[in-house]
Amino acid sequence: MDGAPAMIGPQAPTGGAKPLVLCADDYAFNVGVSQAICTLAYQSRLTATSVMVLSPRWRADALRLAERRGRLDVGLHLDWTSPFAHAAGHGVTLLEAMRRALFGGFDTQVARGVIERQLDLFEAAWGAPPDHVDGHQHVQQFAGIREALVDVLARRYPGHLPWLRISRAPAGQRTFKTSVLSVLGAAPLTRLACAAGIPCTPALSGIYGFDLSVAGYGRQMGHWLHSSPTGAEIMCHPGAADSLVKDEIATARSRELEYLSSAAFGQALQTAGVRLARGSLLYAPRAVSA
Repeated sequence: MDGAPAMIGPQAPTGGAKPLVLCADDYAFNVGVSQAICTLAYQSRLTATSVMVLSPRWRADALRLAERRGRLDVGLHLDWTSPFAHAAGHGVTLLEAMRRALFGGFDTQVARGVIERQLDLFEAAWGAPPDHVDGHQHVQQFAGIREALVDVLARRYPGHLPWLRISRAPAGQRTFKTSVLSVLGAAPLTRLACAAGIPCTPALSGIYGFDLSVAGYGRQMGHWLHSSPTGAEIMCHPGAADSLVKDEIATARSRELEYLSSAAFGQALQTAGVRLARGSLLYAPRAVSA
């Protein structure tokens, strides 16, 4: 379309190291998740985290991240499918969300209101716009939601556009699960975001079945580090034990935390020639034509 901005890709590596974004999802899900993410952030083992603002923990847990402001990208983990979303009155099951995405999409007007409310909650606690936006169970790219999201971000943050996660695995990492996620809207969200001048991740690594041992997760992480393209995002879900909130992936969270805080992970970064980088410094939109 005439006058539509094009996107600049990730900046070239410096010092021979390949920059990748490592983002911990589900901040504020429970105390164990928030503690784990803060621990890794203070160890400089993360460059981003995504926040569940519908959680009653978010306002208090925002204070825990304050010391990392400016050194860690903090973004919105857009939520339609968690218990918090159900308590807020707009929640659906993942199966229902996928069905809607494939057959007609979410109501865009309703989605706008849900997105605006979650952004309000983010800003009220953090005091600034999000550095990025992604989605719990990848709802950010579902039909109806993606259109509303791009519209809201472009209108709300014209001078501070957050970067967007595109849930599309790199070549060499594709499985049935990653293919399903991509089909649910990776390409349409990319097109919409590019037309609006919103930066996007080139690929998403870190997708697996939450069924690996600590050693198995370490081997998988090594594969992701080596095979992810420059500027790709790797998502992770670390967490410490917390019995107060039901968590189907609690065991996987503790295993991820153990590996990501280990010397083995630091060695894996060196072996792969990777430096962890903030997405807000890697992605930039070109100026919009008048």
